[in-house]
Amino acid sequence: MNAETSHLPATLTTAQLASEESRATATPMMEQFIEIKANNPDSLLFYRMGDFYELFFEDALDASRALGITLTKRGQHLGQDIPMCGVPVHAADDYLQKLIALGFRVAVCEQTEDPAEAKKRGAKSVVRRDVTRLVTPGTLTEERLLDPSQSNFLMALARVKGAGEAQFGLAWIDISTGAFHVTESRLARILADIARVEPRELILADNVFHDPEVRPLIDQIGRIAAPQPAVLFDSATAEGRIARFFDVASLDGFGSFSRAELAAAAAAIAYVEKTQLAERPPLGRPARDSDGARMFIDPATRANLELVRTLSGERHGSLIKAIDRTVTGGGGRKLADWLMAPLTDPAAINARLDGVSFLIAESGLSDSLRRGLKGVADMPRALSRLALNRGGPRDLGAILAGVTAARDIAALFAGREAPAHLSAAVAALGALPDEIGARLSATLADELPLMKRDGGFVRAGASADLDELRALRDQSRRVIAGLQLSYAEETGVRSLKIKHNNMLGYFIEVTAQNAGPLTEGDAAKARFIHRQTMANAMRFTTTELSENPAAISGIASREPASA
Repeated sequence: MNAETSHLPATLTTAQLASEESRATATPMMEQFIEIKANNPDSLLFYRMGDFYELFFEDALDASRALGITLTKRGQHLGQDIPMCGVPVHAADDYLQKLIALGFRVAVCEQTEDPAEAKKRGAKSVVRRDVTRLVTPGTLTEERLLDPSQSNFLMALARVKGAGEAQFGLAWIDISTGAFHVTESRLARILADIARVEPRELILADNVFHDPEVRPLIDQIGRIAAPQPAVLFDSATAEGRIARFFDVASLDGFGSFSRAELAAAAAAIAYVEKTQLAERPPLGRPARDSDGARMFIDPATRANLELVRTLSGERHGSLIKAIDRTVTGGGGRKLADWLMAPLTDPAAINARLDGVSFLIAESGLSDSLRRGLKGVADMPRALSRLALNRGGPRDLGAILAGVTAARDIAALFAGREAPAHLSAAVAALGALPDEIGARLSATLADELPLMKRDGGFVRAGASADLDELRALRDQSRRVIAGLQLSYAEETGVRSLKIKHNNMLGYFIEVTAQNAGPLTEGDAAKARFIHRQTMANAMRFTTTELSENPAAISGIASREPASA
């Protein structure tokens, strides 16, 4: 659709919507929207209405301009038209990708009850809705929204003032893989440390964001910086917040961290908890990047070296594009991380070089290793989606493929004297429990659908109860097909169909032009009970369809979610 954004109308602001007059005069649905929007003022609110996410007021103006979609209106509020635009639920990821790329944050508001339940409370009752997720640039996990060869870091910048110079701490998390790092920094090198990581989103306390000493640096960073309440960065409560997240009594086993590092790490965790709501991503323990372990490269030099992108911002033509021959997303991310932060410790450098020399000398092993890695899905990201309840059957398949490949790769090194750097990695692969792969192999079907609602991803024979339900489902489908054929022959309407929805259950649908045989005469009216009239169709039920809904409707509706 083409945007109509040349002359966008003025509309009520979020502050005006939250006024007492606004709430008192709003319709029940708009009152619900205003309340949820007031709790998420800094995000575009994707408000679920049927098969669409709708946006209203200022959100609609911003989204229509950014996405190039048509701006319409839905009634009036406080004497002004209510701007509205919407995106289909099935295509939401595509629109989210564009909004996130433009720096927007999105609150996804879903229906949390069945519309039929809402109607039981009264004809004017509104379906309950709530925000189920806050989508921000640094907290993405969806495969379609992420570049497989690039990390997607959320970074937190904390400042701790003391008797002398203020200390800064940086923590960065990729919730799509669980990577978690912290380091100390100084005002003079903050930009260089941030540029090394290249976070998609940077959070910092609002008082630091507006500090005249720090603000010029933040302005150079651009739109990725987002101020947050200072309480998230409280160093006094930081250690306790981190310990609660990892469910440990103390952080003694994690290593030694400065107050600034702890404050940054705690802020990053708090922001993840805030955006993921009730879900907990599988984060690794914070790993400290010690000062001096990586080469310092100032921002100007880093840009001119064109390590991961050219001066024009393109990946094509950069150093990483020229040398990247990795065959997995994880390998591409690791290479980019190493390139952006070269080691300075000779022992660590030599350990890597020993591994490279070994693989060059063992060309046959290297070829086998590449073949074993090709086609392996991104296990860390699949695991993260599953942990956040956003995963699908193919994510389970990715875990199975990864576990299988790990076992095969470990076997390639059997009997070989590999350098310590490689031996440690091989030992980690061999330590994966065999029962995970065996359980997944016995449970998952050979062909996996994209969404779990599509069903059919559990192998026949894996569950006796599920096999029984499938048999009943297939039987019910045969019953429906038989009834449809019988009704079509009885009425002479060959286009007659039996359909199903949550409101009516199973019903007969015919076009308005073909409804005569079902409505003309007392016998037809007694046989085919009218339920609903649509614009171009009419819907009916019969005794057979209405008297035994459990055998027909209940079985079929249970199967997709279970299989």
